[in-house]
Amino acid sequence: MRIAMLGSGFIARFYADSLHAQRRVDRIHLVYSRTASNAARFATDYGLSYHTADMREAIQHPETDVVLIALPNHQHMEAVLACADAGKPVLCTKPLGRTAEEAKEMLMAVERAGIFAGYLEDLCYTPKFLKALKSVQSGSLGRILWTKSREAHPGPHSDWFWDKDKSGGGAIIDLGCHCVEIGRNFIGKDIRPLEVMCWADTQVHPIDAEDHAIGLVRYANGAIGQFEVSWTFRGGMDLRDEVMGTEGTVWLNSFLRTGFEMFTTGNGGGYVAEKAESDSGWLFPVGDEAHELGYPHMFTDMFDAMEQGREPLETFYDGYVVNAILDAAFASAASKRWEPVNLEIWRGKEEEEGQAGFLVYDDEHYLIKREILPNGDHKLILKHRKTGQISQTVTQS
Repeated sequence: MRIAMLGSGFIARFYADSLHAQRRVDRIHLVYSRTASNAARFATDYGLSYHTADMREAIQHPETDVVLIALPNHQHMEAVLACADAGKPVLCTKPLGRTAEEAKEMLMAVERAGIFAGYLEDLCYTPKFLKALKSVQSGSLGRILWTKSREAHPGPHSDWFWDKDKSGGGAIIDLGCHCVEIGRNFIGKDIRPLEVMCWADTQVHPIDAEDHAIGLVRYANGAIGQFEVSWTFRGGMDLRDEVMGTEGTVWLNSFLRTGFEMFTTGNGGGYVAEKAESDSGWLFPVGDEAHELGYPHMFTDMFDAMEQGREPLETFYDGYVVNAILDAAFASAASKRWEPVNLEIWRGKEEEEGQAGFLVYDDEHYLIKREILPNGDHKLILKHRKTGQISQTVTQS
């Protein structure tokens, strides 16, 4: 497919590197940038036939098969609505909107137009995440009780991120969108998010938005999704996820510790990895950043979905749900209370499931715990199902 790239900055170049790597067949054929010189430079760097400073020209170009939005947050809606008007399939970087209201308008526009729309949530496509998700979905961890996702680094690369009006917020909108969607996948996208408790503050940077936040999302089945996001972390980019279930646990470290460590005095210098703060001392390079961050798997899913006439793993609807959860997080950070997730459109399970129940040991007891003691004895801790009495039995080795 021939791709019109909207944007020529940091994320656009990450996308372009992924799309043009290793003889991939889907290629960028033109680029739009608000600044003509940036568009020309991007076109030269990637060998593109066309470049323009007119967004609609890029979208409506007769050779454009699909539009890829890699623009600042405040331009997403304009670009998506233009794609809907032109009837062109669209892929949009995260977050979908600055608010759930914006995301809903974009969702409705693409659905009315009947065009393909994919949500580019790359961290839900990393190889580690996809394998962990498969294990969760196969039941290896049992019933999921809690997830935690953390993204922390010294702050984003472009000025518009730091402008609350353009970005829609600080670390919550920039990083929380990743963490929330990771948690949704592990807990189950069909499980309704009910409410959010969030602490946020501006601790380091002279900006109107938050640069550090921690939040809890409570789901209808009793599961909790926790997110930790920060633009105040020093030492690179920290991407970690944890999943806890009744039958197991997953720990993922996606970036800061990848098994590649290097010491250098700095002679030679150069780029190390995204958000790396130094090119000397002990460094933690990344072998293939695009691969580690999920971009190749993400684009493969998107283009396969278009050709196969199916939805991708991450849709505009997912982006809308994420924005609704983040809206509740902002409200909670202001009120210091649990705030409801306002989903005007909900396409998952309608009923609140509650907890799935306790493990039954026999007709009269629940099993609290089974263990082997250091001396080899076997212990059972039980609860009587009618009286509530807790007891234990020990079988000597």
